[in-house]
Amino acid sequence: MALRTETDMETGVALVTLDRPEKLNAIDLATAAELTAVWQAFRFDDGVRAVVVTGAGVRAFCTGIDRGVEVPQPSSPYTIGDPLIAIGPKANDLWKPVIAAVEGMACGGAFYLLGEAEFVIASEEATFFDPHTTYGMVSAYEAISMAQRMPFGEVARMSLMGTAERVTARRAYETGLVSELTAPGGAVAAALRAAEVIASYPTRAVQGTVRAVWSAKEAARAQAMAHAPHLIALGNLPPERQGELFRGRGGNEFRMR
Repeated sequence: MALRTETDMETGVALVTLDRPEKLNAIDLATAAELTAVWQAFRFDDGVRAVVVTGAGVRAFCTGIDRGVEVPQPSSPYTIGDPLIAIGPKANDLWKPVIAAVEGMACGGAFYLLGEAEFVIASEEATFFDPHTTYGMVSAYEAISMAQRMPFGEVARMSLMGTAERVTARRAYETGLVSELTAPGGAVAAALRAAEVIASYPTRAVQGTVRAVWSAKEAARAQAMAHAPHLIALGNLPPERQGELFRGRGGNEFRMR
């Protein structure tokens, strides 16, 4: 199992941990399936009233798709296989509040999870970046998710600069991606404290509020997401060329912002 789930039945808070620290908590197909299953299970578990999602260790929250994974693709030019499309709570119709706790790197496919959390708490040492363009891939779902949380220019810069630039936790806080900064190693504890407060309130009112907040931007988000697979199909380099760029990443330098 690449996912650890612990539920405190007294507080009603579940802690979901991506547990592949040796892979910087990158998501393979098995982990993607586990995430989908856990969100769906929480829909029916009345003992869970709030959730914290994090990554094991301090090096990374999540670095997106595991590059060692082979993703089968349909032959139709009108569809694209994306194993991360259903790893988030909202994609699985879960409206119980989810808080993301970030230590270390959060990049690429991590934004599927961050984009579907109610809010993000991060360590001061956390960093955020989107490597897609560097490796000849369109940042579509990730950029759309971040556009719901950050100013347009900040999303565009992060999405276009690729691996050349990392957004610091302080900058992420200033631009609205992160709602609270903690000392190194303190993100999970802070997220659990917030989750415990929320879980102590009547859950129907909480879930209704979550749904109301999301409805404010849902139409625009859904319309943008509908374009994503077509943009990816048109703009991505062939997988073998992506692999060449990825293998040559060792010399890439980046700066913090």
